Amino acid sequence: MLTITPISAFTDNYIWCIEDRENSKALIVDPGQADPVSEYLRQEGLELDTILVTHHHPDHTGGIAELRQRHSPERVTGPADSPFDGITNPVHPGDTVVWGGLEFSVIAVPGHTLDHIAFYTPNRVNGAPVLFCGDTLFACGCGKVFEGTAAQMRESLASLRELPDSTRVFCGHEYTLANLKFARSWLPDDSGLADYEAECKQMRDRGEPTLPSTMEREKKLNPFLRWDDPDVIQAAKAYGEQKGLKVSSDDEVFAAVRRGKDSF
Repeated sequence: MLTITPISAFTDNYIWCIEDRENSKALIVDPGQADPVSEYLRQEGLELDTILVTHHHPDHTGGIAELRQRHSPERVTGPADSPFDGITNPVHPGDTVVWGGLEFSVIAVPGHTLDHIAFYTPNRVNGAPVLFCGDTLFACGCGKVFEGTAAQMRESLASLRELPDSTRVFCGHEYTLANLKFARSWLPDDSGLADYEAECKQMRDRGEPTLPSTMEREKKLNPFLRWDDPDVIQAAKAYGEQKGLKVSSDDEVFAAVRRGKDSF
């Protein structure tokens, strides 16, 4: 039986660990720091044999060199076209990564960075399909567009929006309350957002992560996935009028929401 555990890093990063307890094996996703991972593996008696990388940013790759020295994982799997040079098993969109009975599809999700990929498996872990999406999709948010374009980012999110509602979304940061604060400023009458914010505040007060989310929840609540929702379109057009922006197409609606969050 496999389980997925968050390992906290920096101030708000999550490094995800898939644990195969039967074989004492671990797969680690986006280890920005080595020490928290090594300590967790030591405590749990696990052997690191695979690292997955979603994109090249140091807060997702900074611990890999040290982890390779300490634990000698069999492979570091990540995007073939990445500026990060520590990948030993480069993969392309459409490839399959197999681990512990799971088969992950590699999905191209450029926008936050040009090399960004996501890993999705329909195989159920704790009863649900799994998505590791790095900094492309957050709970009620999405990553900043650093290297790509808004249109590119929306297209990437559109590909993730097609995944089953039951998919559990494992992203790279605990940004949920900040994202909800922005979402509610744009959609103050959305009762679903208000209820979710109250739920997440209680979770954080208990010291619990707000992740993973689900694709069903993100489709309903996340303004960055709702470029075709009348309420989000109306809010984006109002913002566009204030800023002198044309807002009519799906890409322009998404770009307005992203620009609004960037300056929030």
